[in-house]
Amino acid sequence: MALFSRETQAIFYNYKPAPIQNMLDFDYVCYRETPSVAAVVTPGATSGGFRKAFFGHREITLPEYGSLAEAARLHPEADVLINFASYRSAFDSSLEALRTATIKTVVIIAEGVPERETKRLIAEAGARNKLIIGPATVGAIQAGAFKVADTAGTLDNILRCRLHRPGSVGFVSKSGGLSNEMYNVLARETDGIFEGIAIGGDTFPGSTLLDHVRRFESIPEIAMIVMLGELGGVDELRVAEAIRKGDITKPLVAWVSGTCATRFQSTEVQFGHAGARAGQQDRESASAKNAALKAAGAIVPQSFESFATAIRDTFASLKRQPVPERDPRPLPLDMAEALRSGKLRKATNIVCTISDDRGDEVTYAGMPISTIIRDDLGVGDVISLLWFKRRLPRWATKFIEMCLVIAADHGPCVSGAHNAIVTARAGKDVVSSLCSGLLTIGPRFGGAIDDAALNFMRGADEGIPPDEFVESLKASGRRIEGIGHRIKSASSRDRRVQLLSQYARENFPSVRYLTYAEAIEAYTLQKSPHLVLNIDGCIGALFADLLRGVSDILFHQPNMDPVACTTAVRSVIELGALNALFVLARSIGIIGHIIDQRRMKQPLYRHPWDDVLYATNDDVTSLRWNEALRGDGSPAPSPGADGGALENHVATRRGDD
Repeated sequence: MALFSRETQAIFYNYKPAPIQNMLDFDYVCYRETPSVAAVVTPGATSGGFRKAFFGHREITLPEYGSLAEAARLHPEADVLINFASYRSAFDSSLEALRTATIKTVVIIAEGVPERETKRLIAEAGARNKLIIGPATVGAIQAGAFKVADTAGTLDNILRCRLHRPGSVGFVSKSGGLSNEMYNVLARETDGIFEGIAIGGDTFPGSTLLDHVRRFESIPEIAMIVMLGELGGVDELRVAEAIRKGDITKPLVAWVSGTCATRFQSTEVQFGHAGARAGQQDRESASAKNAALKAAGAIVPQSFESFATAIRDTFASLKRQPVPERDPRPLPLDMAEALRSGKLRKATNIVCTISDDRGDEVTYAGMPISTIIRDDLGVGDVISLLWFKRRLPRWATKFIEMCLVIAADHGPCVSGAHNAIVTARAGKDVVSSLCSGLLTIGPRFGGAIDDAALNFMRGADEGIPPDEFVESLKASGRRIEGIGHRIKSASSRDRRVQLLSQYARENFPSVRYLTYAEAIEAYTLQKSPHLVLNIDGCIGALFADLLRGVSDILFHQPNMDPVACTTAVRSVIELGALNALFVLARSIGIIGHIIDQRRMKQPLYRHPWDDVLYATNDDVTSLRWNEALRGDGSPAPSPGADGGALENHVATRRGDD
């Protein structure tokens, strides 16, 4: 009887997207109504999920289960298991399938399954009247009905071999690779195959050549049988014996490959398959088995080269009516295939101008990773490539690296590090803890670099005197980004600011904006010793100087007009790259604090009571409720006679790290 039909469905064990899609594409071109894959088993997966695939132009979902038992229970119509388990686990999963009532055929793809385990599977299948194809098989196919995984190769080969509709030849082979070639031969010399089986090349296949030849004999649609054997074993001799007894009456064209092995009789050379070895007993040689088959009545050519001729002549002698041809259903092109062939235009959703990972190696702004490593480029160079799309001179990239080093950490008490420490001690992972710290970066903590650079540029480029610059911001109620520090003062300068300023004066073409920022500082120090140029302001001013210094590289315009240069530099700063530099730098330190806390296994943090002012309503009676709660002069609700909580009040305090 035939193993498969147009209604056959399979359970696919171990998800493999390409073989599954190959099966579904075959289904579609054959005009099947339902997909041949009923479900996917991924051992250990959580049941209830699914995998996506295409059935023609329609995207479908294939249910995924964590066990074969559940998949078989919910899909009793699926009677084939296609087992893609590795050789280490193929035995257990195949044995379970043989003991599953609804599974009739088990296809074992894995190579290297121990012979002892295969023998146990064969015994189990025999006891339960079930069939095994494999191990070490590419599978099987019933033309126009069902195919296993990658059997018969690409879709082009399938259509060229006319496997999308049934012929009248039953074909069985030990070799999967030669099966694909023989399908081509049979399509040329006959009306094509009805069913094709590759039993696998192991010494003990789950089902034998004779098993399938006997089945072909019982299938009315099959008019002739073609068998391709190989040296080693006695399976072909059993076929010869069945012919001699009259059990096989249909014309059988056979060839046993490996006749050249007579030249290796004194050795144990293995010819690809585990069961194909030179140095076997004389009766297991290819020549002996060819002779036995011919003597029994099989059609055996003189050589493999004349195999196709023998097949053609035998089929012609049957004088069969030609099988009605049927055009395959056109399969839609995959997006990637259509794009490659030029048959489709697709608008892109994302544009990337800084890197490309489509080739043999990733490139940064067109520079291969191997070149970056070979030329010993540093982090600053990589930032210049990925942030500014140019390789900046070494003085500029070293400054970037200095900023990363200097701003990496400022102790555990600043808000970013503090939040990250508290989060880590709450048991959160590194990423969550890092995010909690980074979320504190803003105008009062490391997020003022962009605005400081833009303001200092504006003042310097417009020639605004320092006192006028400061007073105009004060009059408008704005703070001066980049000026002021909670700890540092005129008598205790920030060493980081001094280091960056010294480097810039020694290496930058110009420090015009830094000079202007220092003039602002000189004026603000007259008001308070803590109104010093802080690290945000220093980095902002110097980055503006850096961008002007590399404008010919950055903007591809040597001798650029000063006004145009200023506009271009401002546009780069407005992208947010300078604040991002602080984010990148401070991430290094924050991660260090997180790892430090986790390494020490610090417990959950609770803020000490003695560091909190517990204020009652009576303590805050001086607050102006209307202004605090409304801000627009309209009446505010009373806090109530019971001294209810003060809500929606925000007390602002300036700070810096």
